[in-house]
Amino acid sequence: MMTSPLATQPLFHLGPVPISSPVATTWVVMAVLWAGAALVTRRLRLSPSKAQTVFELLVGTIDEQIRGTMQVEPAPYRALVGTIFLLILACNWSSLVPGVEPPTAHIETDAALALIVFCATIFYGIRVRGLRRYLATFAEPTWLMIPLNLVEQLTRTFSLIVRLFGNIMSGVFVVGIVLSLAGLLVPIPLMALDLLTGAVQAYIFTVLAMVFIGAALGESEPAHADKQ
Repeated sequence: MMTSPLATQPLFHLGPVPISSPVATTWVVMAVLWAGAALVTRRLRLSPSKAQTVFELLVGTIDEQIRGTMQVEPAPYRALVGTIFLLILACNWSSLVPGVEPPTAHIETDAALALIVFCATIFYGIRVRGLRRYLATFAEPTWLMIPLNLVEQLTRTFSLIVRLFGNIMSGVFVVGIVLSLAGLLVPIPLMALDLLTGAVQAYIFTVLAMVFIGAALGESEPAHADKQ
């Protein structure tokens, strides 16, 4: 069980760079997701296999979620949104492996994910609106709102970190405490609830990311998407 969610000990070193357990676990999760995607997409067929059917259903669901949330064509955003969801979901569920703590129960992992969303918001906002029009959005509805709009950019990024970190970390602690007090079998229902919480938190984080990016796009994105 974790001694502190804010302190991690190096697992090993790559030269002078210390690698902590959350980082190593994240690398393993990324490698597993990459290998799974490579296997599924290696032999795509018109008559799909069961694995390809599941993969196509997942992609279709992500596309529909992007259309419904961001009101844009999903192609430019599918890779980012899908990767964020699958990575967070896999990290949350890594607690199923005995002795593995989910990387998302450590605040540095959640901060990195929120930073990706923050940078993606700026990138897509500038790509669609142009730099000048994007910067002008901070002065809406009046230039007096510039400080508040800038603070909003930071606070909603911070809210992503706190929401994911708090929910996943608390679930790990609860299961760990019950496990130490009640033995192996009693915490099983709590572990099932923890899995549900992990899926819900991955979904919420991804939806909020889409909302933030969609807000940066404004009303010019549909026309931009039609040109692609």
